Amino acid sequence: MGLLKNIIKTTAVTGLAAGIASYATNTDTLWNKTQLKPSWQPPEEVFPIAWSALYASIAGASAAVLTKLDNQADEAHDDPEELARIHRERRKFKRALGVNLALNATWSALYWNVRDNWLSAAEITLLASSSIHLAYRAGKVCPAAGVALIPYAGWTAFATALNIEIAHLNS
Repeated sequence: MGLLKNIIKTTAVTGLAAGIASYATNTDTLWNKTQLKPSWQPPEEVFPIAWSALYASIAGASAAVLTKLDNQADEAHDDPEELARIHRERRKFKRALGVNLALNATWSALYWNVRDNWLSAAEITLLASSSIHLAYRAGKVCPAAGVALIPYAGWTAFATALNIEIAHLNS
C-alpha cells in the first residue's frame, strides 16, 4: 500500500510541474522562430518525448525513495535516534524534490513567456544543479532510484548548455 500511495503523490506533484511547464511552453511564436539556435539542438519533436520519459522517471524514482524510507521507519520504530534520522532524510528528499520541480516549472515560464535568454540560462543552471542533487539524495537511499535520475540530470545539463548557447547566439 505504501508504494501505491507514494506513486500517486509523486505522480501528482510531478504532473503538476509538467502541466505548468507545458502550459507555459509555446514553440509556435515569432520570437521562437526568429531565435538563432545551434546546429546541435534536437528537433522540437524530441522535447515532449524526452520530457514525458523524464517526468515518469522523476515520479517513479521519488516514489521508490519515499517507500524505502517509509519501510525503514517501520523497521526502526523501536529506535528513536534511527527513526529521527530517517524522518530527516525523508524531509530532505521531499524538499529537494519540491525545489527541483519548482525550478523545472519556472524555467518554461522564464524562457517562453519572459523571453529572457540569459535569465532562463541562469535559472536552468540552478535546475541542472538541483537535478544532480536530487539524483544524489535518491541514490543515498535507493541506488537504483539514483541511477534512474541520471538521465534527468544529464538532460538538464544538456538543456543548460543549449540555453546558454541560444543566449549567446541571440545577444
